[in-house]
Amino acid sequence: MTQRISPAATALGAVAAAGVAAFTWGSVVERNRFTVRHETLPILDPSARDITVLHISDLHMAPWQTRKQDWVRGLAVYEPDLIINTGDNLGHADGILGITRAFEPFEGTPGVFVHGSNDYYGPQFKNPLTYFTAPTSRHSPVAHLDTDALNTYFEDRLGWLSLNNHARAIELRGSRLELFGTADAHRGWDRLDRLPANVEEMRENVGWADDRYGPETVSIGVTHAPYRRVLDALVTNGADAIFAGHTHGGQVRIPGMPALVTNCDIPREQAQGLSVWHHLRRAAFLNVSAGLGTSIYAPVRFACKPEAVLVTLTAGDIGYS
Repeated sequence: MTQRISPAATALGAVAAAGVAAFTWGSVVERNRFTVRHETLPILDPSARDITVLHISDLHMAPWQTRKQDWVRGLAVYEPDLIINTGDNLGHADGILGITRAFEPFEGTPGVFVHGSNDYYGPQFKNPLTYFTAPTSRHSPVAHLDTDALNTYFEDRLGWLSLNNHARAIELRGSRLELFGTADAHRGWDRLDRLPANVEEMRENVGWADDRYGPETVSIGVTHAPYRRVLDALVTNGADAIFAGHTHGGQVRIPGMPALVTNCDIPREQAQGLSVWHHLRRAAFLNVSAGLGTSIYAPVRFACKPEAVLVTLTAGDIGYS
C-alpha cells in the first residue's frame, strides 16, 4: 500500500531543502565572491588631480585563507594612491601570516588604519541567532591576538599611519589631506573627548599651516564601527568624508532589502554603501564597507557579497543630497 505524503510535509520538505541550498550558497559560494565596488566623491579642490583610495575592511584573516589573500594581492592592479583600512584584520591567532601575505604588494603605498576589537581579541563561538537581536555585548574575550605585531607591520613595514584616536596630515598628488579617527566604538574605546584637541593640534603643526595660497584642505574621518555618536563627532570636526566598516553590510540579507542588522546603532539603510551623514546643519559623505571576511565560526554571507571599495576622490564643489 502506497503511503501518501501530506501537502504540509511536502511544503516543510521544500522549505528545508531551500534552507540547505541557501546555507550552502552562502557558506561555499557567496562568501568567496569577492567584488570591488566603485564610488566617486567630488571633495577635492577644483584644480586637484584625482586620488584613488582603496578602502579595505573586516578581513578577519585566518592563515589558511589563501583565496582571500590572493584576491587582496590582486587589488594592486588598481594602483591606489592611498589605502584606508578600517579594522578587524585578524580572525585567528596566526592571522598576521595571512595579512602580511595579502598586503605585501602594497609596500610603499601610503595608508592609514584604525583597529576593530578583532585586531585585539580572537573570535569566539556564539549562538548565531543572537546576532539578530541586538548589537553583540561587550563580554570579556578569551584569546588575545598579537596586536603589536600587526601595528609593527602596518607602521614599520608598510609605512601606514595609525588613526586610533589620532589625527594626521599628508600631501598626496598636490592635495592636502587631514585624516582623523577613533578606536573601536563598539568596545567603547573611542575617545571623542580628545578628538577636537587632536584635530586642532594637527592643524596647528602641519607644514602648510601658514600657507594661505595652497589648495583647500580636505578632511577625512576614519572609524571602525559607525556608531551615531562617532559619525556626529567626525562631522562636527569638519570631515568631508567618513570611512567605516564593522557592519559586514548585515552579512545575511534579504535580496533588495536593507541590512537586517547592523551590530551598532547606524540606520539599517546606511549599513553598507555610500550615503550622506547629516548632523547639525553639516554633512559628510559616508562610505561603509561590507568587508571581505566573516568570523571563522560564522562563515556565511547571503545577498551581501564581500567587498573592497575603490573610491575616486575628484575635484568639484561638494553637493550633498
